[in-house]
Parts: sequence; structure tokens; C-alpha cells
Amino acid sequence: MRTPVALLTLCLCALTSLPAQAATDTHLEGRLPSGAAYVMDVPAAWNGTVLLYSHGYAPAGQPNPARNTPSPATLDSLLDQGYGLIGSSYATNGWAVTEAVPDQLATLDLFTDKFGKAKRTIAWGTSYGGLVTTRLAERHADRFDGSLSMCGLVQGGVANWNNTLDSAFALKTLLAPDANIPLTGFAGRAQAQSAATTLTAAATAAQLTAGGRARVALAAALYNIPGYNSTTQTEPGPTDWDAQQANQYTAVTGLLQLSAFGWRQEAESRAGGNMSWNTGVDYTAMLHRSPLFKEVTELYKKAGLSLRTDLAALDRAPRISADPAAVRWMRNTSVFKGRLADPQLDIHTTGDPLVPVQAESAHRRAAVAAGSGALLSQAYVDGPGHCTFTSGEIIGALDTLEHRLDTGSWDTSPATLNSRAQQADPTSKPRYVAYRPASYPRPYDLAHHDGSRP
Repeated sequence: MRTPVALLTLCLCALTSLPAQAATDTHLEGRLPSGAAYVMDVPAAWNGTVLLYSHGYAPAGQPNPARNTPSPATLDSLLDQGYGLIGSSYATNGWAVTEAVPDQLATLDLFTDKFGKAKRTIAWGTSYGGLVTTRLAERHADRFDGSLSMCGLVQGGVANWNNTLDSAFALKTLLAPDANIPLTGFAGRAQAQSAATTLTAAATAAQLTAGGRARVALAAALYNIPGYNSTTQTEPGPTDWDAQQANQYTAVTGLLQLSAFGWRQEAESRAGGNMSWNTGVDYTAMLHRSPLFKEVTELYKKAGLSLRTDLAALDRAPRISADPAAVRWMRNTSVFKGRLADPQLDIHTTGDPLVPVQAESAHRRAAVAAGSGALLSQAYVDGPGHCTFTSGEIIGALDTLEHRLDTGSWDTSPATLNSRAQQADPTSKPRYVAYRPASYPRPYDLAHHDGSRP
């Protein structure tokens, strides 16, 4: 464990293209003009590369400290390798992309002022920070040499909120059709929380019956929540539908308590209205495309329910339209073009319940359509949970991106990634696997949508 010198300020008389050399490790904390906190750790033997870390979603009202790595273990290892590590808190919590991007760029500017211009600059981030990272990579490519998104929201904002709506819509329609539960357009946080509580109670009651469990599984399938999605769970057998559904139920209630209502309300307040819709959506076709289709059909059969009848109920239920101005705001701030100018590596766990692994298919779709497919590489860790990478797996991915920047060629084979992960952490088990995610349920990117329609 390194012991940085707290709050040491360096006085540089001139800025050059070479990294400045300090006599000792440097740790800086402070505030940007926006009010965002920043943190910087630079080792005495800086290797000339700076990593700009974008952290994940911080809900409104929760602590939001500046972070420059995903974990203390990763920080120590990267400092030992000579990396400069920087990051900010963003000026506000929530869906803060309009603050996060300028705050991250301001943090990079401040780093350059204090330490000199880096030889190489890499943007990296986890979860919501993967969205921020990809936004930086697409819109500010001149500032970076490459990027690394880990369990990122690389499907973009519109696709994310549409798919969140799909699951909540199915639960309300099938479990509480007569209840007054708004799914969008909340008057405030209190109304959103009340709706979350009511629909969660309906899901909890449904879980007590075979038919209710089948319907919860249907909602989980529309969001592609895997049947093994937490490190606290025992992995079910491939046809143990009951155990898989029980695991999904836990994730579904988490979705209701977090993103489907409270987080949505905060995002709507920024967008100025409802930014998602399900008009024209064919839920039968969506379910058939889901990798969880077999589980749903087996649970419906076991419960003696008609899946066709429930899908017809979804078809008949009144649909939700979007506010065009809110869609424009989300499209302009949080949707990707797929146009990369520098290499980007995405890594994702296969059992992610919050940002399903299928998000990577949406990112690949956008990049290929925009002609950037060769610059994007994706790799997968066979494990449950959201962002549950080991420090070795993270550093192995970073080493792989660096190899691409050094050589011009990708080597993201599972064998190579596992070898690099174990070099970084000898206790790391080989979990990178060959994997191809299913298609994202409702992709939305600027390579395919010109803005003339939702």
C-alpha cells in the first residue's frame, strides 16, 4: 500500500510534452469551478500515461465523492505500474451527463496544468461511467488515445429507459392492471417512490404463486435479467427454471426500487418530460428474441397459464407515448453515434442484472453502422453481478487496450485476457470466455435514428 503525500501542490514553471517528475508520490484533492470534487494520484515514477476515470451512477441525495479508480486494490496496482490516476465526482448526482463530461474534461485540463501534458491519455469508467466514457470518446476524441468501458451503459440513454419501461409495463399490466401506478411523468420524487412501493408489493405477492412467478419471469425476460445475477447466489442448473426465476425476482424488485421509478424521475426532471415510449412495440416478438424465452414458456406451462393470453393483454393495454422534447434532450446528451476515432475496449460480465450484457450488442450495432467496427473490441467475463470484475480482470483489460495502442492490433482472446489478468493478480481465476450476447431488445443510436421519429 502506498502512502501518498496528501494535498501536495506542485509548482510547474513551464509545461512540456514530457511528464513532470516529482520527488515523491503526489495526492491532490480539490474542487473545480463547477463545484465538483476531484482527486489525483500521480506516482513519483510516472510512466507518462494518465487514466481519467468516470464513476458510476450516484443517486440523488447519496454521497458522491471524487473517484479515480474502481477500487483501492486497482489504485495500488496501477500506481505501482506508474500510471497517473484522476477523476471527478461530477457537479451533481443522478443522470448528470451534462455535468459529468465538462467536469471530467476540466479535471484533465487541471492535471495538465499541474503535471504537464501526458504522453498518453485513456478514458475509462464503470456502469454509468461507461456511458460518460463513451461520450468522451465519441465527442472529444482529440483529448484521448483510447477508452475502456466496464459494464457500461453503452446502449445509450434512450434504449436504457425504453427497456426499463418495458419490464415495469409488463409487471403493472399483468400483476396490478387496475392499480393507479404511473410509470412515467412523475410529479416528483414522492410520487415515484409511491409507485415503486406499490408495484414492488404486487411483485412480492405474485412471487407466492406459480402464476405470479411466471409473470415475473416474463417481465425479467423483457429486460434480459439473467437467472444467475449476484455473487450471493448459487448458480442454478441450466434447466432449473424455479431457481433461475427466484434469482430474477430479487433483481426485478431491485430494478423497481431503483431505476424504474426513482432514477427515472430524476432523469425525467432533467429531460423536461418522459423520454421513453412503448407505442408500436411487439412484446411477443421481443420475448421470442430473448435468451430467457424457454424459461418463461416452461414456467407458464407449469403454472397452467396461457402465455398467449398474457401477451395479448400486453398488446391491448394502453401504451405510453414519449414527450418529443424530452427524447431530443436524451438523444442529444446520452445517445451514441457509434463513431469512434480511437480504439475502445468494452468488458462486461455475462450475469449483469442492472446493465444487461446485451447492451454490448447495441454498441456493436452502432459502431458497425458508423464504420467504426474495427476500433471497437468487446470481451466478456463469465460471472454474475454488475461490475463484479476482479482488479486483475480490470488491469488485464487495460493492458489489452494498451497493447492495441502500441501495436495497432487487437488481441482480446479469452486466453490472452486471462493471462494478463493473472499476471496482474496471481489469485485471479480465468473467467474471460468466448461469448456473443443476444441482440438488445430495443436499440436506439444515432447511426440508425436521424431524429425524425422517436
